[in-house]
Amino acid sequence: MFVLRDVTPDDFSALRKLATLLNSVNLPDDEDALRTVLEHSLAAFSGKTAPFDREYLIVMEDTDTGELIGTSMLFARHGTKEAPHIYLRVNTEEHYSSSIDRHFRHVTLRVGYDYDGPTEIGGLVLHPRVRGHDKKLGKQLSFIRFLFMGMKPDWFRDRVLAELLPPFTDDGKSALWEALGARFTGLDYRQADLISRTNKEFVRNLFPTGLIYTTLFDDEARAVIGKVGKDTEPVRRMLEKIGFRYTERVDPFDGGPHYEASVQELWPITHAAAATLATDTAKAIRERSGTSKEGLVARLDETGAAPGSIFRATWAEYRRDGATITVDDATKAALMAQDGDTVACLDFVDHTRR
Repeated sequence: MFVLRDVTPDDFSALRKLATLLNSVNLPDDEDALRTVLEHSLAAFSGKTAPFDREYLIVMEDTDTGELIGTSMLFARHGTKEAPHIYLRVNTEEHYSSSIDRHFRHVTLRVGYDYDGPTEIGGLVLHPRVRGHDKKLGKQLSFIRFLFMGMKPDWFRDRVLAELLPPFTDDGKSALWEALGARFTGLDYRQADLISRTNKEFVRNLFPTGLIYTTLFDDEARAVIGKVGKDTEPVRRMLEKIGFRYTERVDPFDGGPHYEASVQELWPITHAAAATLATDTAKAIRERSGTSKEGLVARLDETGAAPGSIFRATWAEYRRDGATITVDDATKAALMAQDGDTVACLDFVDHTRR
């Protein structure tokens, strides 16, 4: 069985191993930065920070081995007065000269800031050995964030942001950064990426403030603006399927596209349902023909429980009858729940089909 739960201090070594798989902004392969991520999440789940300041790290544990095989992140608000959400707005400008009969359409960029930003679904990491699992582990890691938002809507913003990764060069460089950011900051991509986790001042003060004509970039840099990498293409399709749309904004470092949606447009949030937990045998649940469903079942304990038991979820087969969700004993144990507890569920039916 696989359990999704809040991170604990004892998970640090396992997180370091996962961070080496994808050295991302949200799960950096840097001990100090990763420790900060862990500490912020512990404070968030324990309620020690204000709701909109919380940064949640959810881990997936293989309960048979005790190994952490995945993580996903959720930022209650991305963009404040102290640390604004920074992006490049993508536009077009047309110019025409009648005297020489020349017409040009230029793609332009302009740095923008959001000082009261949206909720952001952060990076997702899944161990390569379990990709393609029949329990849809990647989908669980992704959708658990929406189920969590559906359980506590007051803790999150009305808009939800997803920043997607663009194509990178074979040596891990960003073609857009080489054409733009490196020339205005004197930093390489990885340096700038690391600094930006705690410091956005250098972007505000060193990047150009006016229109940036991408006509001045080389073909490789222009080609990545607003595009996703091959490995990110399935994520883009999934986001569009559940309600996200491209905003004509891109990451100022690498040109990756920003997708956004309102909470009311995202069916994994609007279809999350809360009910009272009950227990039955797995056989009995299956034999109630036409009533059993498959999906995520989650429990949130706000009473000061120990790390690792505050938020727990698992994929399960369950039966929902009005205000009651019935699961088997193994699911109840994985949730560390009791009959009568309030839990939430999100079935994996494709609600986007018409």
